[in-house]
Amino acid sequence: MTSGLTPELTLSAYCQGCFPMADPSTGEISFYEPDPRALIPLDERFHIPHGLRRTLRKKPFEIRMDTAFAEVVHACARTDQPEEQWIDGQIEEVYGKLHEMGFAHSVECWDGEGLQGGLYGISLGKAFFGESMFHRKTDASKIALVALVQYLRAHQFLFLDTQWTTPHLLKFGTYEVPTREYREMLKRALEG
Repeated sequence: MTSGLTPELTLSAYCQGCFPMADPSTGEISFYEPDPRALIPLDERFHIPHGLRRTLRKKPFEIRMDTAFAEVVHACARTDQPEEQWIDGQIEEVYGKLHEMGFAHSVECWDGEGLQGGLYGISLGKAFFGESMFHRKTDASKIALVALVQYLRAHQFLFLDTQWTTPHLLKFGTYEVPTREYREMLKRALEG
């Protein structure tokens, strides 16, 4: 798939276990389905690193949801490494529409100086698909992730999809499942 990204096509892709990314050199949109798939646990396996626990006790940020969605996505799109950028204007526009439709959400960390970090993703059924995160101040994106996990637990979500494993996410207990198992989990979450 190289063009014509729409909110409807994007939602359909998520329901099938795929998600869109823009090629930073061509701007073409492709859909991906990693195998294995990375998930952040929503049960007792979720781990908050010791140093982050200390920071959380200080409550350095006010947590908000969906108050600056477009700003979060735009901040996630900015990077010092353009060759690794997969969020382009078309992606920003479609996710903005998905936000207006009630499917895309942001978790934000604010302080007296403004928005300092956050993340965004798609919510379908009892599944949340994390897309990207950013920070302007230390630990802001991690604190947004902890807030998201707390929210998903409280609302009985079945999983938090992070697509791929990264060293950063491994610290939180990220684990991988093969595509076949992921599709079964996705089916249950979408029914839920």
